[in-house]
Amino acid sequence: MTSHHVRIVSTGGYLPGEPLSNDDLERLCGPLPDDVLDGLQVRRRHWMINPGTGEHLVSNSEMATAAARQALDRAGLEPGDVDLLVMSTSSPEYPLPAAVTFVQERLGLARCAVVEVRSGCAGAMHALDIARRQLADGSARTAVVIGSEATSPVLAPIFLGRRPDAVRLRDRIAIYNFGDGAGAMVLRAEPAGPGEPASFHASVNACMGGDRKPGMQIIGGGTHAPVAEQMRGRRPVDLRLDVVESASFGPRVFVTALDELLRRSGLALREVDACVVPEGNAGYFNGELEAAGLSAEDCKLLAGRIVENLTDVGATGSAAVPLALDDAWTSGRIRPGDQVLLLAIETSRWLYAGLSLTWTAPWPGADRPSGDLSATDLSATDLSAVGLAATGVNGQAESR
Repeated sequence: MTSHHVRIVSTGGYLPGEPLSNDDLERLCGPLPDDVLDGLQVRRRHWMINPGTGEHLVSNSEMATAAARQALDRAGLEPGDVDLLVMSTSSPEYPLPAAVTFVQERLGLARCAVVEVRSGCAGAMHALDIARRQLADGSARTAVVIGSEATSPVLAPIFLGRRPDAVRLRDRIAIYNFGDGAGAMVLRAEPAGPGEPASFHASVNACMGGDRKPGMQIIGGGTHAPVAEQMRGRRPVDLRLDVVESASFGPRVFVTALDELLRRSGLALREVDACVVPEGNAGYFNGELEAAGLSAEDCKLLAGRIVENLTDVGATGSAAVPLALDDAWTSGRIRPGDQVLLLAIETSRWLYAGLSLTWTAPWPGADRPSGDLSATDLSATDLSAVGLAATGVNGQAESR
């Protein structure tokens, strides 16, 4: 069997509506103490719902399609060039059919190989590993990997129709923490030439929570309890977040994952140019990681290499690493030849997944629109390709 080299050739992203600030959320559900806000690190997020009414302005698969189209456009490819779609989400429209099949439909692909991963932050890395392995063995030539999340519909019942002071503090934490969005990566495979180095070097994944309670759960709509019993509950779907355990055990999961990925890649941390993660502001990557086993020197090295956008988009689950990668590539933070780690931990059952690679895609800066647009903004023209309009928090169409 002919071996193929697989490369990420472009990225794309989509964030719904206008950003919601912490002040906006305070008016919806009440304030958070300053120390809690500092710990969350989130200052802005985007939601797929109108926060005033709960109306859906866009769907999960529409966000995923918009991100995929942007990535394909940047790669100079058409949807018809795609052989494989791999998507991760923990918030699909339905249990069945899979959300990825709606992306396939919106891209106009009558026939295409599809895979869907049901997971949170780690899911996009699982999806990327699945795609690069299928391309490497010649099963496909062009793949689109997508991470997409629509968490705000689960949050809306917590505050809609209630006075802000009636919302419990622990529920406010989830409301402030999560955002919606989608990120995509286009992968291409070419026959490997003699002595030609591979782009991808290694991958890791494991669950460290076999004997621990979940750090995060989305409960409802499944088969864990009789439907009639679920309908009698406080809410049809409930998001439970253990912030104390996440802060305590999460760094240990990250350090374990980082050490394993570096060892498998044959890299020292000083040789890494960028480490793209779901969250990684200074507060998280200081004492906690050192206490979890990372040396003070490596903590300092890592802090200068972390790439993330939690402050601006919130916790976006499966979309987190793809969105941060998209921002890093389009802003010029990551350039050809850079040694890049893509690494995610997921507190649901303490999962981690990651890959290491040499970045090869040229900077798309010359192709970016003029003006001060973020890397993940889409114009109304881009959105019209998937039947959407750019919308603000009031649900009215707005031009960007």
